[in-house]
Amino acid sequence: MAQKIKLAIVGATGAVGQEMMKILWERKFPISELICLADPREAGQRLIYGNEEVVVKAAREDEFANADIALFAVNTEISQQLAPAANRHNCVVIDNSYAFRLDKEVPLVVPEVNPEDIAEHKGIISNPNCSTIILTVALNPIHQAVGLERVIVSTYQAVSGAGVAGLNELKKQVEAVHNNEEIKTEVFQYQIAFNLIPHIDSFVEEQYTKEEMKLVWETRKIMHAPELKIAATAVRVPVYRSHSESVNLQTKKPLTAEAARNILSQAPGIIVQDDPDKNIYPMPLYTSLKDEVFVGRIRKDISCDQGIAFWIAADQIRKGAATNAIQIAEIVVKENLY
Repeated sequence: MAQKIKLAIVGATGAVGQEMMKILWERKFPISELICLADPREAGQRLIYGNEEVVVKAAREDEFANADIALFAVNTEISQQLAPAANRHNCVVIDNSYAFRLDKEVPLVVPEVNPEDIAEHKGIISNPNCSTIILTVALNPIHQAVGLERVIVSTYQAVSGAGVAGLNELKKQVEAVHNNEEIKTEVFQYQIAFNLIPHIDSFVEEQYTKEEMKLVWETRKIMHAPELKIAATAVRVPVYRSHSESVNLQTKKPLTAEAARNILSQAPGIIVQDDPDKNIYPMPLYTSLKDEVFVGRIRKDISCDQGIAFWIAADQIRKGAATNAIQIAEIVVKENLY
């Protein structure tokens, strides 16, 4: 990846945009010029990139004329407006929003799972939902080995999944509880401090939430498994960072827990932490600020004949968003797909 490119980050002042800047520097991404774009009201701010300062510019169409690749860390509406504008200037977009994920013309990519789909892009590549990324990294090796019949997943999602506002609400509510003060709720439907909320995003079909259905729709697309049976429950938990997932699989061919452990141990992007006798298993506390998906509690699902159960934890801001997008960008550059 010797060739250096001009890279734009749209939404550079936000939590994911800031994380992207850190990871780009860490991974020594080949940048000749970094263009930080954000809301026009934030133009003029100075952001740190490694040992440099970069001045934020307003996210306008003409800025993309100077960029080869743009990482989008903005909401769906802004992506829908600006991604086609970037394409008009021959700038490849890697979009972190929901805007294009289910578009048949747009690859939805987790590099450990379906990197070959990147070559099919027509100017836009979609970054999946954070929980979907974490899940598919762990599902795919088993699917490739023995096939999957059915997936049951429950997600335990940190408040940072709702952005900086979610983090601040938990902090304020914890302080209010300890000080016996009034609990104010703005970001979440109910008090999140010392509570769990089984409701993320709006309710859609069959009383599943959109967040839950994203796991269904996106997993099928990424893994090219349109008939895969998936049911999900998404829960917001009072954890600052890193999502966890409880997963039960029914496989097409028999698979022992030991065989599953070996498959996962050899798979890219996975660290197996699985020694219950020593209380070793994945937890948000230790997966935060890391890029791998951690898998443990691997065991037979005793409710069915060909079942495996396990537990996952991973940093949803890094691997679930920023790192995954940058991994896609690295392939785009390496394969000269821009």
